[in-house]
Amino acid sequence: MSEKSKIFLSGVVEGFYGRPWTMNQRKELFRREQKWGLNTYLYAPKDDYKHRMYWRDLYSLEEADQLITLISAAKECNVEFIYAISPGLDITFSNPKEVSALKRKLSQVSEFGCRSFALLFDDIETEMCPADKEAFGSFADAQVSVTNEVFQHLKEPQVFLFCPTDYCAAFCTPSVQLSKYLNTVGEKLNLGIDVLWTGPKVVSNDISVASIEEVSAVLRRPPVIWDNIHANDYDPQRLFLGPFKNRPTELIPKLRGVLTNPNCEFEPNFVAVHTLATWCKSSSGQKDVSMDGEDQGSDYIPHDALRLALTEWLIEFGKADQPDGSRSRSGRSKRESSEEEPMQTDGYVPGPKDNPLYSAEPLTLEDLNLLSELFYLPYEHGPTAVTMLKELHWLRDNSDAATTGDITTECERVKEWRQRAVRFDEMCAAVVQMFNRLSNVPNRLILYDLYNYICDIKSGVLLARAFVKTLGGGTPHTAMIINDDPEPWGFRGGLSGEFQRLLPCHGNRDLFRIPPATRMYTIRPNTAEDRPEVMKLFKEMNTETQQTVELIGDRLVQGDVHPTQNCSLILEDSSGICGYVFALSDAKTAMTKAQYPEAMLSDYPSVMTVQIHPKVPDPTATKRLIGQVLSSLRESGSKGVYIEFRSNDRRMMDFLKTLNFFQVLRFEGLPANLVVMGTKL
Repeated sequence: MSEKSKIFLSGVVEGFYGRPWTMNQRKELFRREQKWGLNTYLYAPKDDYKHRMYWRDLYSLEEADQLITLISAAKECNVEFIYAISPGLDITFSNPKEVSALKRKLSQVSEFGCRSFALLFDDIETEMCPADKEAFGSFADAQVSVTNEVFQHLKEPQVFLFCPTDYCAAFCTPSVQLSKYLNTVGEKLNLGIDVLWTGPKVVSNDISVASIEEVSAVLRRPPVIWDNIHANDYDPQRLFLGPFKNRPTELIPKLRGVLTNPNCEFEPNFVAVHTLATWCKSSSGQKDVSMDGEDQGSDYIPHDALRLALTEWLIEFGKADQPDGSRSRSGRSKRESSEEEPMQTDGYVPGPKDNPLYSAEPLTLEDLNLLSELFYLPYEHGPTAVTMLKELHWLRDNSDAATTGDITTECERVKEWRQRAVRFDEMCAAVVQMFNRLSNVPNRLILYDLYNYICDIKSGVLLARAFVKTLGGGTPHTAMIINDDPEPWGFRGGLSGEFQRLLPCHGNRDLFRIPPATRMYTIRPNTAEDRPEVMKLFKEMNTETQQTVELIGDRLVQGDVHPTQNCSLILEDSSGICGYVFALSDAKTAMTKAQYPEAMLSDYPSVMTVQIHPKVPDPTATKRLIGQVLSSLRESGSKGVYIEFRSNDRRMMDFLKTLNFFQVLRFEGLPANLVVMGTKL
């Protein structure tokens, strides 16, 4: 089937770890997908035993009936049901009986009416068993061989997906372009099979057009994005209610599809799925959002898409859904429905001196917007959350002004502190009000999915509110006093929290203290104008090592030896040069004497030097920088490359080990005061 005749897959993957969704929830998802213009559901719950752990076992009659009903419900809503299976935990690829078991299982599901399938090899060990090592040249060869065979067995279905073990750029060694695993998949996987990809990372903050073009070239086909931006199965204390964002709509024509793998809790995924649908429609001329505001490419504005989703979600809160499946529409309370049992308050009229009947305040769109901003996205808080954190930070750091001066003659600083304390208190009150309103919504199904999260944030906000009140000289409620013997809600996290507080890295990913904006790096050729900055970096990185031996790498940096063409690259960010790589394809031409044994130079004829400033925290940019030079050396005919550095340079040793490019070389005759690491090309 030609690429043009394939539909763009858009929808939801149920692929998280944890309790799977119920059949009723999945059917509701299909109805929502149909309403919003999405077309795909990928069935891949990690905790369905017969999907992953016991993948060989056929479904029982009862299980079969459930799947048949589910597949039929998807068809009724024009949603493509893709059945996924994950045999990678223990399959022996070279055993014909194992492959037959896989075919038998998928044939059974095919008899249920399913016409689309997926083979998933994510999150598994990469070491092959002895039998597979004898039969296949690599792990990728084994996976591709079985996948192609199953694809043919199922008569080449129109939709057939393959999830690689290296399913994001961060897993690719040494890079996406140079990954032997991905290149094997691209070369040998049947072109009728599409490949799942999560982006730069498992949970990608952003996915750029350039990154998709790069992986598409290696895979020889556009990928289907398995998007984990709203996934929360890795942290039970987090929920994500922000919009689908940081994926420009220019990606759409360059992809085979986008499937969101959202929160484990079903009901809160209204926002994730709705905003994805708006994003997908933005390239087709269907404009559900205005053209001003954030620029995500085309006409998709995340803020407006979120507002649209929350507006529709607010209606759902008014539907009196109960865990037993019963429902009554907003506008008909239990007291107004003759079919419901009378409530205890029916007929009761309080006397003039009695307490009035409790009347729940209705949930508002502003409440939902606040909820979303408190539980936004993995790499950023919403605007209100950021403001609250900033205000608390300022109030704490300027607490000396809280009780300084007479109230009639207080200085401007005192006035500012008290005014900002009042504003912070008002923001805290809004969170508590939101909690109270949510606690009284008719739709208990949504509430129960949200309750643990909103209870936790309310508790944290109340503690912060009491803390600020204490700073200002007030006396908070006794239950909220922060002292050496607090109530259990005064210390968070249980045993996990205790472990984190003992670790030196605790808080190093704090979204407030370290803004989550992704740093942009540029890789470009070195020029003569770069010499001052390159030398500055060189000297800064070598101040702690004793310069007792002159290295070829030093001479490459200093300009005494000229690097090979296309083998001198610069890593640059907004503040300037932060890294470099220089290489010489024939190291012997720079040697004044036989410095290294011939046995080493025959296998590793090229030499490289690299320096990366410690301010570059993400190894991805460094790997790409080195990977480009390795590629140029390979094209020049080199068999291998080595890096030399002084034995007292512990930082360089640790740095190179983290990259997984180079191994320490051990040859007789190597200088004792040097460490030499190398890699074959």
